[in-house]
Amino acid sequence: MGASFDTVEEQKAFAEKESFPFPLLADTDRSVGTVYGVGRDADDKFAAWPLRASFLIDPDGMIAKVYDFADKPDLSEHAQKVLDDVSELS
Repeated sequence: MGASFDTVEEQKAFAEKESFPFPLLADTDRSVGTVYGVGRDADDKFAAWPLRASFLIDPDGMIAKVYDFADKPDLSEHAQKVLDDVSELS
């Protein structure tokens, strides 16, 4: 699942454009982003956008791993890293 602070309409258009096979959450009130710690301070010039991160959630609904994209990692390697972590945690 993906999430951002965009509207439902913006999320739908983006998902269709990118042919995403998974749902996107329109977190317009930023409540999910706040809980996950990806909101920015109101005075941040990029406050309209969440911080970029991925979360690996275990079967009990707990966060098992956090992948912070602040360092702009190679996204082509990200999926394999997540799959490796799933195998390691299984």
